[in-house]
Amino acid sequence: MIQFEFNPSTTVLFGEGQLERVGEKVMALGGRRPLIVTDPGIVAAGHVDKACAAIEAQGIPAIVFQDVEENPTTKHVDNGLQFARSKEIDLIVALGGGSAMDCAKGINFLYTNGGKMEDYWGKNKAEKPMLPSIGVPTTAGTGSEAQSFALISHAETHRKMACGDRKARFHTVILDPQLLVSVPADVAAVTGMDAISHALESYVTLARNPVSQMYAAEAWRLLEQNFETVLADSGNTAAWGNMMMGANFSGMAIENSMLGAAHACANPLTANYGTTHGIAVGIMLPAVIRYNSETEAEQYAQLMSVNGEGATTANKVNLLLERLATISAAAGIPARLRDINIPEDMLVTLAGQAAEQWTGNFNPRKVDAKELLSIYQAAW
Repeated sequence: MIQFEFNPSTTVLFGEGQLERVGEKVMALGGRRPLIVTDPGIVAAGHVDKACAAIEAQGIPAIVFQDVEENPTTKHVDNGLQFARSKEIDLIVALGGGSAMDCAKGINFLYTNGGKMEDYWGKNKAEKPMLPSIGVPTTAGTGSEAQSFALISHAETHRKMACGDRKARFHTVILDPQLLVSVPADVAAVTGMDAISHALESYVTLARNPVSQMYAAEAWRLLEQNFETVLADSGNTAAWGNMMMGANFSGMAIENSMLGAAHACANPLTANYGTTHGIAVGIMLPAVIRYNSETEAEQYAQLMSVNGEGATTANKVNLLLERLATISAAAGIPARLRDINIPEDMLVTLAGQAAEQWTGNFNPRKVDAKELLSIYQAAW
């Protein structure tokens, strides 16, 4: 019998036009000086103006910090912290992609508990209560709105730190598909691939349980069936709604089971070469599935049970890999590391760095530098 703990605690609002309720939720949580954490692209898209209008309609001034960048570092968090302190905020609204979500959580850690991000590297290290917070994703990707972890890179070492605490969870999450119709095609592609990788990895991790697999399987179904649709028709809000829900469910799966070797391998690619995370994990995922299939073929086969009736376990795993290849091609994800100019003689170094990544500890088949090198070589 598998033992596990499941602690749902977030209110989720789903549907077109739900962003208009952000002011109502700020008021309900007692916010009177809310800080919106976002980035210039979200400002340019007009989403911040809409959020501010909804908040100000409640008679509450909206304060905006828009200096978040992709893959936020301790520097971004520190800058946001100083801004937040100067405004004496009492609530945080994260509006944007995973970077805004992570930076907002990072600001919340330091604003309420002091110290530096390194102090919270790991799990449940915040001793004091944190500010109430609201997550409003504008991509169907990271699922960070459903997680208690902030992924922050150290500004000097570039090492990614996963800082998690239940107190850092968003009290309310708003999933509004209308926010995604303006997402650029390249961003939709890489964030969608990220969400798919979350579903496939979290389904098989050592920490998996019935709840995480339920979320991961449904996430895979929603994402797999709608990803190509939104790439071809960015105005399809019904498909975007399914993508948002799929990404959110992937985040819920991660919250309950963590990730594996694909993310352990992807992070050094981003740190050393600036490879966009969705591309890095998209390239590494097939090699990791092949590696894990030595012990987890039955698990992967379950994800293709509908499309592979009557097929053997091995055939179903191949069907999964073929479907993943089709999806990746539609998203324009390169097939191999050599296609993004990763030098073959760097693979040993990358494997050593991947072996230090926390997520590798949850991979269902043991990975160390030697095994990770074989995965990199298979992906090269």
